[in-house]
Amino acid sequence: MVWGWDNLRALIGLGVIVGIAWLISENRRSFPLKVVLGAVALQFFFALLLFGVPKLFGASSLFGGGEGSNPIISTLQNATLKGTQFVFGYVGDNSSFPGAEGFIPPIFIFQILPIIIVVAALSAMLWHWKILRYVTRVFAFLFARILGLGGATSLAVSANIFMGMTEAPILVKPYIKGMTRSEIFILMTTGFATIAGSVLVVYVTFLEDAMSNPLAQLLTASFMAAPAAVALALTIVPETAPASERAHEPDFEYQSTMDAFARGASDGLQIVLNIATMLIAALALLYIANVLLGALPDMFGAPLSLERVLGWIFSPLMYIIGVPMGEATQAGSLMGVKTVLTEFIAFERLANVPDAEMTARTRMILAHAICGFANFGSIGILIGGLSIIEPTKRDVFLSLAWKTLLAGTLATCMSGAVVGALPAALFIN
Repeated sequence: MVWGWDNLRALIGLGVIVGIAWLISENRRSFPLKVVLGAVALQFFFALLLFGVPKLFGASSLFGGGEGSNPIISTLQNATLKGTQFVFGYVGDNSSFPGAEGFIPPIFIFQILPIIIVVAALSAMLWHWKILRYVTRVFAFLFARILGLGGATSLAVSANIFMGMTEAPILVKPYIKGMTRSEIFILMTTGFATIAGSVLVVYVTFLEDAMSNPLAQLLTASFMAAPAAVALALTIVPETAPASERAHEPDFEYQSTMDAFARGASDGLQIVLNIATMLIAALALLYIANVLLGALPDMFGAPLSLERVLGWIFSPLMYIIGVPMGEATQAGSLMGVKTVLTEFIAFERLANVPDAEMTARTRMILAHAICGFANFGSIGILIGGLSIIEPTKRDVFLSLAWKTLLAGTLATCMSGAVVGALPAALFIN
């Protein structure tokens, strides 16, 4: 079936998600209808532009690729491997592991995470060379015109599509002190709803053999989540200041190519250390939680686990964005793991779900829904990063923390709902 009830339910789900945001709004009388409609239109525009238009010319997506390894990702992986082989020796290259027999899974911190350092350094240099800057300004112009954002806010929102939730605000550091509460909430929510280009490559590595064209899927997810984040942020914390009082665009600069390379690589290392620390703590807590739940009586013929509990909690949300009822609990479990623990664990588990247990369409919707930084651990990272950038606004950052988590989660689910509302054949080769 090309289009049916599952698609219609996802379309309805867009309205439900906006309704949830309106219910917790600080001012329900000030509902940004034009912004919401513009944001949803932008989401469909990005999906159709990046997948629909290329289909007319026989391509899978604007980013190319399809089944199998993407050449961009393969090049980055091979380039990173050269560095890890030199620095870590046989630990960074399974093929030369002493006494290795058969397949040995890659050592995560030595063979998967270092690609973040490479991409972070490359992104910084692309910004210094003005390539990434011009791409970002195109999106900033789009968001300013359609969503009515101020110059600094529109730049930070668009930068979040490519950069991290703590890196993008650096672009507007001189202006955060003068930002309104609503603008700060937009900045925080967009950071939670999108992903950094550095970790994007790792997620694509997880999903290469699990779904069609993961690079295009996750890039599109980040594009689509940005306007959704703006719409939900303005719904929950409506803007009260006139546009004339909002900040204009700053100009963030590196001193030289070497400065960009060094600072980018250094920032990438900090990201790697943060991720490694969060994963150790998250997996340890998951194990403890499952031990405690496992001591309780079985429920519905199986032992209790945190994954099962999260599946029951998040399954209604997954169902409303287009996931079939039979797959909603499993999808809800992965969405819960992403929210309570980290998207790294959720993506890794999504990649390992057998095809017999999850359809390609559900896998695709879920990939968009978990493609963001909205989780408990990221709250501390975001607040800490923003407080360093502008310590005078720390109280505002803290007051918006939990609302940011909810808004960021709903924004990625809106992206999943847009994908669910469109025919699956548009995204699947």
